[in-house]
Amino acid sequence: MKIVVRVKLLPDAVQASALAATLHACNQAANEVSRMAFERRVFSRRALQRLAYTSLKARGLSAQPALHVIRKTADACTTLHANIRNGNLGSEGSKRRVKAESTPVGFRPDAAQPFDDRCLSWNHDARTVSIWTTAGRVKNLRFTGSPDQLTMLREHRRGETDLVHQDGMWFLIATCDIAEPETFEPSGWLGIDLGIVNVATTSDGDRAAGRRVNRYRRHLQRLRRKLQRKKTKSAKRTLKRLRRRESRHVADTNHVLSKQYVTAAQRTGRGIGLEDLAGIRDRARLRKPQRVVLNSWAFHQLGAFITYKAQRAGVPVQFVDPRNTSRGCSECGHIDRRNRPSQARFVCRSCRYTANADHNASRNISHKADVAWNAGRQSAAPTAA
Repeated sequence: MKIVVRVKLLPDAVQASALAATLHACNQAANEVSRMAFERRVFSRRALQRLAYTSLKARGLSAQPALHVIRKTADACTTLHANIRNGNLGSEGSKRRVKAESTPVGFRPDAAQPFDDRCLSWNHDARTVSIWTTAGRVKNLRFTGSPDQLTMLREHRRGETDLVHQDGMWFLIATCDIAEPETFEPSGWLGIDLGIVNVATTSDGDRAAGRRVNRYRRHLQRLRRKLQRKKTKSAKRTLKRLRRRESRHVADTNHVLSKQYVTAAQRTGRGIGLEDLAGIRDRARLRKPQRVVLNSWAFHQLGAFITYKAQRAGVPVQFVDPRNTSRGCSECGHIDRRNRPSQARFVCRSCRYTANADHNASRNISHKADVAWNAGRQSAAPTAA
């Protein structure tokens, strides 16, 4: 199981200048490789290496950084072509797709750059790294992180590490490979219904109200609208900062909730049942104000957080078909769209069972997860974004 760990670098002025120059040089080289690939219609790693390696060396890049630039460019081209092929950039002839097909892949001056163990070495006791730069090897570059992050990094780091510059700060993002514990046989299922009014509701009756998150988002939405009307460079920089702030706020909320649910399931020996909501944005037909709310709903992230935390704890996760979880009665099984007279209220027209609508849905998810698990079906867990 792969876990991403991000630690913060603490460079002095000279070290920061060397890191910035390195990112700029590598991304300029990547743009040059991308232009060559676009003009000659060559996109594989091996073909690009034959085409561009000598010129990258002539630009002053060492052997390993030059290879990483080529691989980064090839991977970006592969991702772009996959998005075009899958229709993610619109249908053939659409403005967005035509623009993507008619220009080379571009890299920002401060886009992340991967390093391997030949270019980057760690001293965990001193909490420093030694990293290749265009100005030579920078040694004794300090880094910091939480105790859990540092322990994970020391014991499980594998493969490449990305150098990232964001909001004036420097980070190293490393991949750690840890062993997964065996999944236990659940004695029951904790159903979790994800929503907008309530971010999540469990079959135990616990509700995480979304009022605070939605109020925060509406505040940022009004602020974005004002800044977008200004159309100044300063306003655009502020918009980027707000976007990252909102993303961090939502991710923190989802981390807290996912840890809470996985801990509850592990403590009681139960598995976790979730709805497979892949493609809901494409299926839903909503008015514009509702579309804004739906598209800012981080249900996929919360589901992904629950999934990977459950894997680390050995808790089984079962994704179920979401059809009729909101309309079906968790007591008698009767399905009728009229069972839900309002957003928050569920009243079964057959047995007259009354409950909170989200709690009823979470109980249905729990029942479906139990049936699917006993039938031996594979959980159709959506891949992380």
